[in-house]
Amino acid sequence: MSISTVTVAFGALLAPNPLFAGGGHADPVTPVLLGLVVLFAGAKLGGFLALKTGQPVVLGELLAGVLVGNLVLFGYDGLAFIRDTELFSVLASIGVILLLFEVGLESSLDEMLRVGGVAMVVAIIGVVFPFGLGYGVSAYFLSDASVYVHAFIGATLCATSVGITARVLKDLGHLKSPETKIILGAAVIDDVLGLIILAIVTGVITSVAAGGAGVSVGSIAIIAVKAFGFLAVSLVLGTRFAPTLFRWGAKMRLEGMLVALSLSFCFGMAYLSNVFGLAPIVGAFAAGVVVDGSGIARLFGNNYRSIEDLLHPLSSFFVPIFFVHMGMQVELATLMEPSVIVFGLVLTLAAIFGKQLCGLGVFGSNGRGLNRWAIGIGMIPRGEVGLIFAMIGSTLYIAGERVISSSVYSAIVIMVMLTTMITPPALKWAVRRMPKPQEAGEAPRATAQAQHHTTP
Repeated sequence: MSISTVTVAFGALLAPNPLFAGGGHADPVTPVLLGLVVLFAGAKLGGFLALKTGQPVVLGELLAGVLVGNLVLFGYDGLAFIRDTELFSVLASIGVILLLFEVGLESSLDEMLRVGGVAMVVAIIGVVFPFGLGYGVSAYFLSDASVYVHAFIGATLCATSVGITARVLKDLGHLKSPETKIILGAAVIDDVLGLIILAIVTGVITSVAAGGAGVSVGSIAIIAVKAFGFLAVSLVLGTRFAPTLFRWGAKMRLEGMLVALSLSFCFGMAYLSNVFGLAPIVGAFAAGVVVDGSGIARLFGNNYRSIEDLLHPLSSFFVPIFFVHMGMQVELATLMEPSVIVFGLVLTLAAIFGKQLCGLGVFGSNGRGLNRWAIGIGMIPRGEVGLIFAMIGSTLYIAGERVISSSVYSAIVIMVMLTTMITPPALKWAVRRMPKPQEAGEAPRATAQAQHHTTP
């Protein structure tokens, strides 16, 4: 059976059906239902195949989106409405807000404040070098683009999606090793610094697009102060306000109150973040950090599960939509351009080398005997973080052109895929050179342990 025959049969199967119409008028909800079926089925099938091949679930969801979004290459465009309909973009945006809220919930504020100096230096190196390398690669390949494009591409290389690393180390029995504690601690700081850089770059671009003065030390300083200030005020006031809010909710003894208050707090912080000119995900992350998911749940009774557990079914609904929808934005036709492939590969090398330099941050007596290769490799995967940055960039415009064009987006996706795929085998190679946790030297005295989200 030829590909064209399969395509025709598939198109006939999904063609408009009179059963979906009522009284001669199409029901507007039926395309949404079909879109959700495609998104969920694609996410789970892609995730299953990824697991079977030893890859992270998120990679399978992303590839499923790439396949669905490019069926037009096989002569069928009946599912293009999923990519082009604003409703699915909104659902994807809600998914990424919930994802960052969960990441915040898994990042203890106390542990962030107690994080050791080694993890701090590792994180700073893991932000500065990738940003500079990404900017340089962009300036070389996109010489006609503005500095804002280069800066945004540099920002996509900053943060680390360490959930993949944590899963590999857990499977190998090294989750409690000193190297792992440094990686997880640095990843928390990476997230905060990456979000602040995103806020600064996005703020400058938004100002320029609105007719502002452009790049200046003063404008960058204002946006930086605004970003740091919002996070600082959110953390200080949030730690005081959140317990009071949840204690009030617990007294009402209404079913579903804990979930409702958690979502209201998350969405409210995301909204305030946008009011301050920052990305909503910054507020969602801050909301998760200040909320003690397990501690607050105890206010509602001993039978209540943590907020993370209660939100899991909801995130299982929205988060896969984000990843599949992001995959659908990739135009495979652009990948047939040699320049895009080369740009993506060089960007990948910059992403790998920039994070591998994190091993330089392991110094002094606290770093003696530690495996610097493992620490650098553990910081490599970009995963959902790189996709989030690329998504935001694709919604920003300067002089009528998108900051992240379709070809640049495809190159970033190449980088995300490759860094996600190479980390598990590379980390397994590095771990073979590490002593077992019980044989390892004393861990750095103050490191953070924050395990990131991996979609189910």
